Amino acid sequence: MRIGLIAEGGYPYVSGDARLWCDRLVRGLGQHEFDIYALSRSERQEDEGWVPLPPQVSRVRTASLWTAEDDGVVHGRRARRRFAEHYGALAAVLCAGGDRGADGASETPSALQADRFGNALYGLAELARDEGGLVGALRSEIAVRTLERACRARDAMRAVREARVPDLLAVAAHLERALRPLSFVWYEDDGLGAADLIHATSGGTAALTGLLARHFCDAPLLLTEYGVRLRTHYLAGTGAPPAVRALLAGFHGALAAEAYHRAAVITPGNAHARRWQERCGADRSKLRTVYPGMDASRFAEVGEASSCADPDTLVWVGRVEPAKDLVSLLHAFAEVRKEEPKTRLRIVGAPAGPEGEAYLGHCRALAAQLFPDEADGPHTVGDNPVSFEEIGGPLLPSLADAYASGAVTVLSSVVEGFPVGLVEAMLCGRATVSTDVGAVVEVIGGTGLVVPPRNPRALAEACVALLRDPERRERLGAAARARALELFTVEQNVAAFHGIYLDVVAGTPVRRVVLDDAGAPLPFGVPAEAHVPGHWTNRLHTGPGTTPSARTPGVPTPEGAR
Repeated sequence: MRIGLIAEGGYPYVSGDARLWCDRLVRGLGQHEFDIYALSRSERQEDEGWVPLPPQVSRVRTASLWTAEDDGVVHGRRARRRFAEHYGALAAVLCAGGDRGADGASETPSALQADRFGNALYGLAELARDEGGLVGALRSEIAVRTLERACRARDAMRAVREARVPDLLAVAAHLERALRPLSFVWYEDDGLGAADLIHATSGGTAALTGLLARHFCDAPLLLTEYGVRLRTHYLAGTGAPPAVRALLAGFHGALAAEAYHRAAVITPGNAHARRWQERCGADRSKLRTVYPGMDASRFAEVGEASSCADPDTLVWVGRVEPAKDLVSLLHAFAEVRKEEPKTRLRIVGAPAGPEGEAYLGHCRALAAQLFPDEADGPHTVGDNPVSFEEIGGPLLPSLADAYASGAVTVLSSVVEGFPVGLVEAMLCGRATVSTDVGAVVEVIGGTGLVVPPRNPRALAEACVALLRDPERRERLGAAARARALELFTVEQNVAAFHGIYLDVVAGTPVRRVVLDDAGAPLPFGVPAEAHVPGHWTNRLHTGPGTTPSARTPGVPTPEGAR
């Protein structure tokens, strides 16, 4: 079959989010054909180029999210009136709100508001298609004034009624960036219309692109979220003025609800993301958890070797940033040293941006304060029991070497989605001590110790318990590796998506007959499995006379089959 894979800020670029799992997915499904639709986030990302692409990638089309030149489209009076109507309806939904959060911002739109949001969104999309783009209109004074009228309406939320001109300009600019997919020229028969299935690899802009492809091309949409974009927006928008925060929360909440409603199947990466999706309106019957796939071969040598790690060393591995709460880890280590004076702590990782650089400096200063250099005598140089290192040096040439250097791996985060570093430690057969955040408990599954976040004493007690019991460390490490190999490998990830692709496409009626240059039909309208006697036939009939009970359980009937 032909897959239209939509990736934002990652694949096929060398750097960015979701690059590795998308590359592994495409390479693992060589029997399918992929068209990649890539949304770049920066000029630097574009300049770094692409990863080598496998032969099953037929083409790559790109669009920029970090800049957009004015399309030069001059709208006539009728087009301006249509724009004001649809943009005003969309703004009215954002201002009216839905179920309110603690700050008064909308979290989940009502059914009526969701319907109004969808009508406004697709009305803008059709206007962009008819006129050749909406970049200029979304940046125009009409957009700002329309937004202002919606904020001053009688039924608007209290938080947005007090929006000032800078707030309105900030919201209008954000909406212009978020709605750039409306002006893309990807939704024709030679673009996403040629795909048998649209796979959006994240929420937000990628999901919006998938929604528009579904609207114009009537192709089934599969939405994957390893990090819930709406949750990311809530965490990142705390410093904005109340009016801006409420309006943008309303937009992102309504967009997420629309994507969850229209998608044929939604694949969260863990139960934590699944709960967020359900809270934001996703139908439970559409949800299928697919864990991220990791390359276990990199850690095979360490994981299968007999333990040779320093029994007195704790290891932390990750990006250095405030959310990792290394301050609590250092205070916990001070308690560990009181019980086990020979213990050392290796902090392995590079800082994440300027904020990470500042945080690393703070942690170095705290370590120097908590652990003054210890010397054996008056004529020897002291040695701090805490070391800050990066992978790639002579002592730690690879990631596996970092985990192999200690007997216990520690995770001290206060915010975490899917803990990739924890899975890497499990693949290395290491006993772990982790804080109870994000999907940690789900990933660990009883093969490690879990303590409350921001609790140095509990973290220290758990570390001491494992340092004093080598047999327990070995037993937990072996169980952790077995669990990681069963659930979190590339092979299980690829197999899961292969099955989902077949289920979705086989449960979708033929939308059109696509012919090649010679006039012969091109697959993949109905998969071969739909004709095989057995459970495929019982599950996947969608032709005339099919009863609802014969359709795929958990996969909603496409509108075209009704």
